[in-house]
Amino acid sequence: MNIEKSQHIQAGTAADEAQHVIVVGAGIVGLASAVALARRGLKVTVLDKEGVAAGASYGNAGHFATEQVFPLADPALLPKLPGMLLDPLGPFRIRPAYFHKALPWFMRFVANMSRKNRERNGAAIKALNLGAMAATRELLAFCGRPELLVENGSLLVFETRDKQVIDAEFRHYRDAGVAVKLLTGDEARALEPSLTEAVTAALWFTEVGHTPSPKAICDALADTLLGLGGSIELGCVKQLQGGEAPSAVLDDGRKLTADKLLLCAGAWSRPLALSAGHKVPLDTERGYHLMMPQQSGLKRPVASFDRKFIITPMDGGTRLAGTVEFGGLEAPMSNARADCLLPHGKALLPAVFAAAAVENGERWMGFRPSMPDSLPVLGESQSSGVYLCFGHQHLGLTWAATTAELMGQLMAGETPAIEMSPYSVKRFD
Repeated sequence: MNIEKSQHIQAGTAADEAQHVIVVGAGIVGLASAVALARRGLKVTVLDKEGVAAGASYGNAGHFATEQVFPLADPALLPKLPGMLLDPLGPFRIRPAYFHKALPWFMRFVANMSRKNRERNGAAIKALNLGAMAATRELLAFCGRPELLVENGSLLVFETRDKQVIDAEFRHYRDAGVAVKLLTGDEARALEPSLTEAVTAALWFTEVGHTPSPKAICDALADTLLGLGGSIELGCVKQLQGGEAPSAVLDDGRKLTADKLLLCAGAWSRPLALSAGHKVPLDTERGYHLMMPQQSGLKRPVASFDRKFIITPMDGGTRLAGTVEFGGLEAPMSNARADCLLPHGKALLPAVFAAAAVENGERWMGFRPSMPDSLPVLGESQSSGVYLCFGHQHLGLTWAATTAELMGQLMAGETPAIEMSPYSVKRFD
């Protein structure tokens, strides 16, 4: 979908009398939220500096990952971190020049490794995951694109022959209430014949899904919003102002006023939240993918326990994703971080990628907005008329429909379906 500057689709008389909401951010979180608000009769304008799905919503792994019920702050990571950080092509890296800037975030991250904090944060993650698939299914059906959600589950495959490691991982998920089956290597290959003979076992998460095109979901949401009388504009918001006439101040000097503002700017939300009175510990995980033209034949996403990456079948080819880098919003992408995914793809799907070269693929980097407790920021700010919905870390695609419905309920004066206090920005006061 192409959005021209100052494009407007005018609403009818009823919408003209409705409350006007400005949503900052045209990624999947912002667009889903905009649709949820428009469905409730509000007049919605979405502002974005680049347009629909220009950021992480374009290039994510396409996995609706409701099996991910554990906070990322895990004490088991601590002994592994030095080795990860020293490996420039490993699954996790901090750019040396960014280390001092990332340190405050990591101090909070380590603090969230305590048992009490992990239990609290895990419960809040599960609350969002619980209805995520149903919310996504309903939203895509409303948009007339139900085929954009494929519910074949996903696999986590093992190459290790250590049965204790495999059994422990299975119990870890099963005991957390995740719908999972333990498969032998042969059973995994029965599901996905292109998998290497080196796969010794797999976990089959049976109640998750994927999309063949994250961008197509965003385009469908944008089209639906316009059909509901909303509008989408190009504009770089530099400041949010609350009060009797909440306003979004743009870098070109324009000041757009509405009844309510909703901040959904993902990795760019931190300075805008500060302008609304909140200093949030948001940092950016720079995620990479390599999009290859080969069709894998996979029916579901396949993640690797040993290699820490994921393969997703998509329209137009196969996406290899999963590496994480802390380096802020300004540093250029590192092609090597994307290129290192192909050898892993060749190892798991040797017949598919035997003759593949990185030059034939598309390298991409996007910014994940991550909080040290693995929870998004949802709810009202202290600035009157300003609402917050950002920080979805690795689960923006998974949580978009759920958090959109929660914010729609909250901003329309309804009672949210779940307790919202765990996600409040006040937790950082």
